[in-house]
Amino acid sequence: AVFLKHLPSGLLLVTGPYKVNGVPLRRVDQSYVIATSTRVELPALPDTLTDAMFKRKPKPTKNEKDMFVENTTEEPKISAEKVALQKEVDALVVPAVKKV
Repeated sequence: AVFLKHLPSGLLLVTGPYKVNGVPLRRVDQSYVIATSTRVELPALPDTLTDAMFKRKPKPTKNEKDMFVENTTEEPKISAEKVALQKEVDALVVPAVKKV
């Protein structure tokens, strides 16, 4: 994975890139990262890469009547904005990784 930037929450933003090894844009705690001396010169990244991009919608609460009804909620789907942002970041990172 390639380190992209340090987020205000203290987490690190990394990507595979997705085209190369299937790792999407992710926030990772510093304790799970192994630093190496390899450096990749990246161009300027989009300003939309923030902690707010990773916020999820809260799950609806159930009242007593709905508590025993079968759960028919759909799985959350990846928004088109995130897919487009992943492609944009991959377009910047893949050439830089190939140079190394």
